[in-house]
Formats: sequence, C-alpha cells, structure tokens
Amino acid sequence: MNNYTDNQDRFAELRQRMVQEQLIPRGISNPKVLKAFRRVPRHRFVPESEQDQAYGDHPLPIGQHQTISQPYIVALMTESLRLRGDEKVLDIGTGSGYQAAILAELVPVVYTVERLPGLMEKARAVLDELGYTNIRYRVADGTGGWPEESPFDAMLAAAAAKDVPDELLAQLAPGGRLVLPLGNSWFQELFVITREETGLRREKLCGCRFVPLVEDNK
Repeated sequence: MNNYTDNQDRFAELRQRMVQEQLIPRGISNPKVLKAFRRVPRHRFVPESEQDQAYGDHPLPIGQHQTISQPYIVALMTESLRLRGDEKVLDIGTGSGYQAAILAELVPVVYTVERLPGLMEKARAVLDELGYTNIRYRVADGTGGWPEESPFDAMLAAAAAKDVPDELLAQLAPGGRLVLPLGNSWFQELFVITREETGLRREKLCGCRFVPLVEDNK
C-alpha cells in the first residue's frame, strides 16, 4: 500500500473518530448531517502543515487572518438550519470552503459569498477538485447577501455581527432560518433567527467566537 493510500485511510479513520467522539456526544444527531461530516475530507480545506490537526476539536488558521471553525461549531450551525434537503441555501463567509462542502452534501444548490478573493480562489479550487458542481460562488461583502438569488430558505454566516443585517433579513424566505453569531469582538452568542408569520423568532444556541462581518470593520 502506498503512502497516499495510507494517508487516505488514516484521514478516513480520523473523520469517523471526529463524528463519534466530538459530534455525537455533544448532541449532533441528524443522520444526514453526520453522514456529511463522515464524507467531507476536512483535511483538504486546511494548509498542508495543519492537516494532521484537521480533525481536532479546535479551529485552525487558513491564511489572511481567517480560520476554519472547529468541527462541532460547523455541525451545530448546520444542524440548526433544520434542512429537509430541498432548500436554497446561502453560505456567508466561504473561508476555507468546508462549510459549503458540508451544505452541498445536504441540498441541491449552495450559494456561497466571500469578501477575500484569495480565500475564495483557494476554496473553489479544492471544491472543484472534490467534484462539487452544486455550489455557486461570489466575491462580495457578505452583509449584502446575494439579492439576485433571494429569497433563501436557509442562511448561515461564519462571521459575527452586532445585530442581524437588514439586507440578510430581507432575503430570508417565509419560514426560513438564519444561523449567525451576534455580539462584539469580546463576547458573541450563536443564534437561529426564524421568520415566522408573527415576526422573527430568536433562539440562542451557545457562546462562540468568530471574526466580525466586514461591515463591523468599516
């Protein structure tokens, strides 16, 4: 068996352990979500120097002062969208591309937005190599969403805002869910915002730490 095959087997084993030891014990239970995490090769979305740490329970640097979130947070955000499998989904903050890959395992098409062209180029190269053809890409300020393709049934932001951007709420379909962190640079909480007939409902998930959305840097 060559080194490439050895590495693939080792990474596959690490993925299984990640699901069994990090996700399931902490309450991630949706079978489709767990299957996606068993399938997507997380190590492909981090620098080669970090690949041995790719399945650990912690974030990792991906360049340009950005990180790939720890597996549990990605799983919690994904499961909190309560996807049935037929939704139109917007992924705000492509970053490494890992979240987009997870979502692409679960729905017919994913729209992903990233403000840093270098990160988007790297992410798209990996996603193309892995064979994902159901992802659409845009380099833009994520706070503006993707209005031409709205409304979205589910939206997910991997960056924190002080409050929910009005532009994103305007693109959320009736019954749609938006998962995003809210807070400042020191304290943030992860929320699910659901558009109901009577208005918006907020559900707090947990404390978290994300980089700020670009609008908060202006």
